[in-house]
Amino acid sequence: MSTRARILEVAARLVAESPDGDVSTRAVCDAAQVGAPALYRHFGDKEGLLSAVVDYGFDKYLETKRERTPQDDPIEDLRNGWDSHVEFALGNPNLYRLMYSPAMRTPPAAALESHEILTRDLRRAAADGKLSLAPEAAAQVVMSANVGVALMLVARPSTFTDRDTSRRVRDAVHATVFTPEVMAERADRPAKRTQLPAAAAQLNVLLGQSGESGLSTAEKALMTEWLRRLSTTSAGSTASTASTLAADDG
Repeated sequence: MSTRARILEVAARLVAESPDGDVSTRAVCDAAQVGAPALYRHFGDKEGLLSAVVDYGFDKYLETKRERTPQDDPIEDLRNGWDSHVEFALGNPNLYRLMYSPAMRTPPAAALESHEILTRDLRRAAADGKLSLAPEAAAQVVMSANVGVALMLVARPSTFTDRDTSRRVRDAVHATVFTPEVMAERADRPAKRTQLPAAAAQLNVLLGQSGESGLSTAEKALMTEWLRRLSTTSAGSTASTASTLAADDG
């Protein structure tokens, strides 16, 4: 293994193991058993090293995107691309925070390639008449939202506890960049089946505002939990959730 490869491998491991994702050049040199001049000769400075670490780690993520065979439906590729982006962030939190850190003045090559892959899929959608924005503008909308959700899930796990948040934001963003006909075609169910989550959310808010519900404290807490679960459950699994609630009650 070359000296550069050894430094890079050690730095990537230390970033992954670090409590806050940061590493010092001294720690990298000590672990790689090289002097500081060798590190600076290969990477220039700490930022250059961290940029190379991001490219090194993200390269594995991009391999799956480079090698994949595009599906007939670009919309499905775009949905899967969003989901795999979030999965990568959750699986590599320190690397992901580093990837999109404001301290990184020069965007790593991997970030630029990822953006281009997204734009390419959006161009395919535009060619099929399925995009309501120019592909380049749509790419900025999608990527900023995708990164924002992923960063919140990674950086604020105690607040952003619901992983389904990513799906909801994805669908809302896609509704903005795709044509209405596309979203109508992709609807999993008739619109009337979305009434239950909406009604549950409304009743939960009203229950919280009411001081005269007629329920005991324990009953109100239980009802609040039931309504919360009904309002956050995707409509496709509403029936199974209702069955679960009934079983809990029994």
